[in-house]
Amino acid sequence: MKVPLIVTEFLSRARTLYPDAIGAVCHHERLSYRELASRIDRFSAALAARGVGKSDVVAYLSFNCHRLLEGYYAVPQMGAILLPINIRLTSADIGFILRDAGARAVVVDRALAGLLKPTLTAMPGIRAIVLMGGHSASDCGVAGEDYERVVSAAAADFSPPDISEDDIAELFYTSGTTAYPKGVALTHRNLYLHAFYALAGLWGYDDTCVQLHTIPLFHVNGWGTPHFVTLLGGRHVLLPKFDPEEVLATIERERVTHVFLVPTMAAALLAAPSFASRDLSSLRRIKLGGAATPPAITRALSERLPECRVTAGYGLSETSPILTAANRKAGLALTAEADVLLRSTAGMPIPGVQIEILDERNTPLPHDGQSAGEICVRSNSVAAGYWNLPDETARAMTGGWFHTGDIGVMDGSGYVTIVDRKKDIIVTGGENVASLEIEKAIYEHPAVFECAVIALPDAHWGEIPAAIVVLKPGHTLDGPALIAHCRSLLASFKVPKSVRFVESLPKGGTGKILKRELREQYAGYV
Repeated sequence: MKVPLIVTEFLSRARTLYPDAIGAVCHHERLSYRELASRIDRFSAALAARGVGKSDVVAYLSFNCHRLLEGYYAVPQMGAILLPINIRLTSADIGFILRDAGARAVVVDRALAGLLKPTLTAMPGIRAIVLMGGHSASDCGVAGEDYERVVSAAAADFSPPDISEDDIAELFYTSGTTAYPKGVALTHRNLYLHAFYALAGLWGYDDTCVQLHTIPLFHVNGWGTPHFVTLLGGRHVLLPKFDPEEVLATIERERVTHVFLVPTMAAALLAAPSFASRDLSSLRRIKLGGAATPPAITRALSERLPECRVTAGYGLSETSPILTAANRKAGLALTAEADVLLRSTAGMPIPGVQIEILDERNTPLPHDGQSAGEICVRSNSVAAGYWNLPDETARAMTGGWFHTGDIGVMDGSGYVTIVDRKKDIIVTGGENVASLEIEKAIYEHPAVFECAVIALPDAHWGEIPAAIVVLKPGHTLDGPALIAHCRSLLASFKVPKSVRFVESLPKGGTGKILKRELREQYAGYV
């Protein structure tokens, strides 16, 4: 017997086996899985009544809230495609994504409607705009229907169409080696199997889990939590924004068991005034990812929370996303410090994931912890490809492996450590930023002759974008003026945090700027 792997089966299981369990806690609302499922069916029926059908894209601009969580099931069970958009992007970025994806409906928080408004005139294909959050009578500048009224007025029953496990369920746009975002298409099969792989690899999850969503649900599939927590009948706790004191208070109040954090979030919690005094004894698992994890953070969290498993991991949008977890294997004899260092690495592949370190000829390198090459992956959780970019997809999937663009080593025990990046991607505060996009903005300034943007290490953000700039002869420009120029064109997290003016940039024989030399030269400059 072959049963299609459809990700919305996870909600069906939860509504059947855990109908009275609290599925979501959001602000002052506590919704059982029966209530969540009913709302999800009604919203699916409402979208269908407004002309949204199979393979149509439904975009969300939303903070973490139960309505975005509902979208993770209401949209895919229609055979439609969920597109959560990063709310930190500019209106221009968002407009490009909506046009590129061909979005047919947009669900937007009223507080974020200003990001959507400038793009609407260029998108005649949108059939429905649904507004949520805030007061339903408030004027946010965008015309649309109120989410709660739409749900309450919709039909109670929804009959899903036939869906293939190879149909696209979710679409996430990520920065790449180009100046424009690329859509990563994740199928039902990708997401379904990723949920099981993650549960097998992360350890410590069952139907008593209480997951606090500190990672935005618009970011890299929410690291998979909308699926595997629902699959188990666990509890989702949602906060609209990351505020260290509110996070700590919520962990204490809701008896949170599991938290995912980027290192900058972890550092903020460690520095919070109430961190030492809050009752955090409910925590069973903290997973760190989104950027390289400093061992000092792993060490500090472990010392404060000795009963909580603190480990790093690694993943990408293209892999649904989790690939590795830095769990300590049985039988490893390690000192306390060596254990901290191990748990701060990318870790070992979770079940269902094969990782190999390949050289430029796609030949596997020794697992000696020293031989560096590109981290390449085989897994059912690897995306179907890039949206409308067949050439990009083919390049990424060459030789039967997905090429991550990250450079790493693997030791004899199977643990991966990331040592460099093949792509010029800057990971700042857990967000991926394309250096080419920043360079494009810098080149718009009339005084700029040449520039290169590189990542520099930063104690708070992990990395920051730094601009190395050559001016045109006879022109003058200072750092604050260039930063102000970039701020007018880019989302705030993409703006260079450091600017250095030089006479020339190092180049190779073909005239290509040698960013590796720049990184080495300016490693200590911020």
